[in-house]
Amino acid sequence: MENRLKELRKSKGLTQIALQMQTGIEQALISKFESGERIPPTETLMILADFYNVSIDYILCRTENPEVNK
Repeated sequence: MENRLKELRKSKGLTQIALQMQTGIEQALISKFESGERIPPTETLMILADFYNVSIDYILCRTENPEVNK
């Protein structure tokens, strides 16, 4: 999952600080999520999935399909 989070952030051309400014998630936490030190709680996964317009399953590497099923 940590590689997926970093890939998504970099694909948008964002630094961790820029992501923090746009999502409100602390940079230190983003770093820990991306390094695998911590697993994002459900609320944070929802924020990231909405921000990147992908499914939570995609972030968690449960699927290779990033599309959100609505």
